[in-house]
Amino acid sequence: MKKKRQLFKTHLLSVVALCSIVLAFVSCANEDIAQNSTSTHTENDKNLTTFVAGEPVTRTSMEQTGKFFWESGDYIYVKDDDNIWRKSSNAPTAKTASFKFKVPGKFGGNATYKVYYPGKNSSNDQVVISSSQTQVKPNTTDHFGVSGDCGMADATGVVGGNSFSFKLDHQATYLIFQPYTSNTVLQNCYLTKIEVNSDDDITDTYTLDPVTGTLSGTGTGKQIILTTQGSGSYSNGFPLTNTTADVETNGAYMVIKPGTHTLKIRYWVKDIVTNVEGTITKVIPSRGYAANTYYNLAANLNTRVYSGHDYYTWDAQKNYWFGYEWDSANPTQPTTNGTTGSNAPAPVAGSDASRHPKGSGPYQYRAASTSLFMTLPNSNEISWYVMKGSPRWDADELWVTMGHLYKGGIWLKKIDKIATDEHVTQAHMKVVAADNTTDLRNNYGIFDNPPSTILPTATELSDYFYLPALGGHPHAIVGWQFGGSGTLNDVGVAGHFWSSSSYTGYVGGGLSYSSAQGMTFNSSKVSFAGFEVWYGAVAMPFE
Repeated sequence: MKKKRQLFKTHLLSVVALCSIVLAFVSCANEDIAQNSTSTHTENDKNLTTFVAGEPVTRTSMEQTGKFFWESGDYIYVKDDDNIWRKSSNAPTAKTASFKFKVPGKFGGNATYKVYYPGKNSSNDQVVISSSQTQVKPNTTDHFGVSGDCGMADATGVVGGNSFSFKLDHQATYLIFQPYTSNTVLQNCYLTKIEVNSDDDITDTYTLDPVTGTLSGTGTGKQIILTTQGSGSYSNGFPLTNTTADVETNGAYMVIKPGTHTLKIRYWVKDIVTNVEGTITKVIPSRGYAANTYYNLAANLNTRVYSGHDYYTWDAQKNYWFGYEWDSANPTQPTTNGTTGSNAPAPVAGSDASRHPKGSGPYQYRAASTSLFMTLPNSNEISWYVMKGSPRWDADELWVTMGHLYKGGIWLKKIDKIATDEHVTQAHMKVVAADNTTDLRNNYGIFDNPPSTILPTATELSDYFYLPALGGHPHAIVGWQFGGSGTLNDVGVAGHFWSSSSYTGYVGGGLSYSSAQGMTFNSSKVSFAGFEVWYGAVAMPFE
């Protein structure tokens, strides 16, 4: 055996043949081979040929060390001298290292026969690698047989003999997931399933090819979901209490087709107290996955964390709750939807002017002046993100803000990808909107686009960035003047993000309705939008 360190701390251990068993005296040399069996025929042994699976590499479930075992209900298939498929008449009834399979049919005309193990859901030389796999407790592989484990072997004996020995050469690839986390929020959660998405097929029906000694055929299945729930202490899923990789705590095993794959892995995590369930996404760049090989995929699960300090009135010097943040010495900032905090910015004597929006005269278009807001996309760039950024609503990706677990947000193409795809320069996108006509820095325009629910693929994801639905704080009217309401709305439901551009939209009745531009989104629409400058929206640079 040998180990190699692979990308993303992936370790490789080949489970090729370790030793050979020569059966010189079948009647006595195999007394240590477990022989619990289920017989499907009534033939006497004299009418059956024995195919002996030897110790230690001819097994169909696997330990983390790479050792395989035969499991209850495993059958083998062999073509006899008349080229007729024959299924073993017996199978193990319990986990065992080796086994004597009894096969009906005409044998003895050859010294070598090809043995096929197609898994528990297939027969002969056909193999189904399942798109839906289930593991009921950590660090077990007794589901391999129904998931698509498979293999072939040359069984050898003598011409005219009635006993042949073989060592199974497995033809699937095995992924061992080992998630861990130091995030205290996630440590109270459970791993409910692991979703693997590939840029090419990893699941379908394939053929055990005796010529090449590999799985042949191409399929269309690019996603496998492994459910990690059982009964008792695992009824909610596998625990995430470990801060380092530990297969005993939550090791999960998946069977996939060998090949060169780019993998997007979505770990599904559930908080059983709040009933929030969502995903944490990891991507493994393209690499080869060999047959008869397992890959340790250790993954540090950590959600995106947003401080809660990103809410601002437009172009303000300091955040909306500066001095009163939820994690400060005087925490009055609300942290959940529908709650209201005191000390929101308000245009009254004694209020903190540093949290006020930038003022302006009537109907003036203007650009931001503070260092943070100058890093935000301007109104024209926002329109390009909306119309050409291929927005994808993700209802499941998890993130944390202000000590609470949420989900919901959009994926958008990065600005350089938009420029490449639309054959324009980034400089052009700053001075003209996505209609290639309007300059939104000094003109009005409407840009709306419904987001797709089809998430970026494994190969697309590097061209996208994620925006969470952080909600915001609506404005209020205080003594015939606009101010902050102090109420938090739309977290996990909608996103409201500032641009670096604003204008005065209305003046009258003693009120100057000053509006700034930005992006708003939810599951049904992504829009270029205007907010009253007192709105507590998110000021966050885009990619």
